[in-house]
Amino acid sequence: MSQKPALLLLPNLLGEHRHVDIFLPQSVAKAMQTIDGLIAESASEGRRYLDRFETKKPSLEIPIALFNEHTPDDHIDFLLEPITKGERWGLVSDAGLPCIADPGSKLVQSARQKGITIQAFVGPSAIMLALMLSGFPGQKFYFHGYLNRESKARDVHLKSMAQNSEREQSTQIFMEAPYRNQHSLQAAIENLPDHAWFCVAWDLTLPTQGVVSQTIASWKKCTLPNLDKKPAIFLVYCPQE
Repeated sequence: MSQKPALLLLPNLLGEHRHVDIFLPQSVAKAMQTIDGLIAESASEGRRYLDRFETKKPSLEIPIALFNEHTPDDHIDFLLEPITKGERWGLVSDAGLPCIADPGSKLVQSARQKGITIQAFVGPSAIMLALMLSGFPGQKFYFHGYLNRESKARDVHLKSMAQNSEREQSTQIFMEAPYRNQHSLQAAIENLPDHAWFCVAWDLTLPTQGVVSQTIASWKKCTLPNLDKKPAIFLVYCPQE
């Protein structure tokens, strides 16, 4: 593994697992042995990530810098400064892949402008896993991120997804804060047309994983899963009538 200065984009687990090597390739473990510091969304999650690996020095001695949705843009240069001085730092999201439904893209963009070497590592993505498990078309898809918290705007967005899916024959994907999952599930059932297919995938890669993929007409007849406080991905596919 190279020791050259670089920003390493490191995958994370989607939940609590005892054995990291089941979901993360050996290349990640090798990369972790070379880093001088870690950029994470929170200190606690960053420290937990470090403790999963063998590192070049005790994990408690490896500095953690915070970067999340609340970090001002003018802090980015400060975060990248150790790399410009010759160090290797990792960037990790709380779950899944950096920069995917994650603010890390700003850091990567700035690093590119500074000529910093950037290396990405493969790992689990809840968005991609949900798309694979849904049975919906993967040739054309659109990720909407989080829905609007305001109910009227959210309902309009859901109806627009169905229209776009039917017109383009594409899969529409969105996510929600775990405590709002149940509200969004109910809203989707109320606002999407009966012939639309709707999939919910939760707790992906965990023993409690669940995936339900069926038409809205069928959703209206079944007992809804309890998604409270569970990480979930929602997908919409509306075939042409």
